[in-house]
Amino acid sequence: MKNDGRGHQKGDAMEKIESFRVDHTRLLPGLYVSRRDGGEETPVTTFDLRFTRPNEEPVMDTPAIHTLEHLGATFLRNSARKNEVIYFGPMGCRTGFYLVMFGRLEAEDALALVRQMLDFILDFSGPVPGASPAECGNWQEQNLDMAKYYARKYQAALIHPQLRYPA
Repeated sequence: MKNDGRGHQKGDAMEKIESFRVDHTRLLPGLYVSRRDGGEETPVTTFDLRFTRPNEEPVMDTPAIHTLEHLGATFLRNSARKNEVIYFGPMGCRTGFYLVMFGRLEAEDALALVRQMLDFILDFSGPVPGASPAECGNWQEQNLDMAKYYARKYQAALIHPQLRYPA
């Protein structure tokens, strides 16, 4: 077979990534383990913080997502578990966020931290951290009121949380 110039053989099927194996038609807002990487030496867990129901609810608006990202990352990187946090950021589909942490963790292990993050967002007032031209490439696109709306909605979903992907 001929190489397509990107290191792939033409005609070879690429393996489907883990997040595409989840049936999004049955997925509810919740906190899920999306994947585990890194092996035994440096285990890493990626959490799926699903704020809205895919393909059923409208996607979150970009300014609210941007504010949730700034506030969530600020909280997580200042929390008691800051040394476990690798990354917090939005999903491209705009239905939630990924939280990546060191350790071989379960959804239950992150639940209290996520609830604390939501409390921080809901109690927050003042200028959004990092929302200045020197700190952010799109600093003006923020919406604290809508960020709080989504945080409140997600907080309600976590009262009796979905912690396992649908089978």
